[in-house]
Amino acid sequence: MGLEDLFNVVKTRLNGSAEEESADSKAADSSVQVPANMLFKCPRCLGVIMTDELEKNLKVCPQCGYHSRLTAPERLKLITDKDSFKEFDADMLSANPIGFPDYEAKQQALRDSTGLKDAVITGECTIRGERCVIGVMDSRYMMASMGSVVGEKITRAFEYATEKKLPVIMFTASGGARMQEGIVSLMQMAKTSGAVARHSDAGLLYMTVMTDPTTGGVTASFASLGDIIIAEPKVLIGFAGRRVIEGTIKQRLPDDFQSAEFMLEHGFADMIVERKSMRRTIAHILKLHKGGEV
Repeated sequence: MGLEDLFNVVKTRLNGSAEEESADSKAADSSVQVPANMLFKCPRCLGVIMTDELEKNLKVCPQCGYHSRLTAPERLKLITDKDSFKEFDADMLSANPIGFPDYEAKQQALRDSTGLKDAVITGECTIRGERCVIGVMDSRYMMASMGSVVGEKITRAFEYATEKKLPVIMFTASGGARMQEGIVSLMQMAKTSGAVARHSDAGLLYMTVMTDPTTGGVTASFASLGDIIIAEPKVLIGFAGRRVIEGTIKQRLPDDFQSAEFMLEHGFADMIVERKSMRRTIAHILKLHKGGEV
């Protein structure tokens, strides 16, 4: 069986086709060994494409433009200049401040599976030659929830940027505060917001790039405080969940509520930028803010 036949068989499976197959086709189907992660099924348009094609297209669906999630290392590779990134606080680990059951074991399992120490990576880099501090949240690690380490690393990144008079670029993606750390996680909202305020008082630029999803206490703190707020297309941005809000106000919300486009229309975001243009757009803004040639 050729590659095209293999692709058609797997595509039929993933798209849930109800067409009947002949006995010969079924026999051929049962003999096929499909490599893991060979195909990608878009959760928006349900189209099926080869994974390597998706990778070449920066993990954006070529059929509907769906921006699938990137890992923090993938995002850094896409945005920063080659070999320019220098990580901050790489070995910082979370404690278990409220004695939550099995929290340490879960953290260790995530460190082993993701290669991360926690849900955010921060550091200094250049973007098309423009020096800045950058932070990238990674949804693979407890949905990038904000615990003590996430809050501390982001706060230290802003403090470093303030001292060195550097702009900050923060890629946000989070389910909110980390319940396993209780009130300690909620304290990170105030701490990070205070660090952003001191950076702003120093007259320095802060850009937020909201990726899918940016919700909860992260949206309610540093993610919404950028001088310029950028979003990827159609990403989820909000605080509480849709059903919670509808249940509270007893009204049906618009279908596009909490989408990047809704936020742009209502003044919450400043621009929507496709992934292929993100690096160029950020560098352009950095140069404009510095007063350099663009």
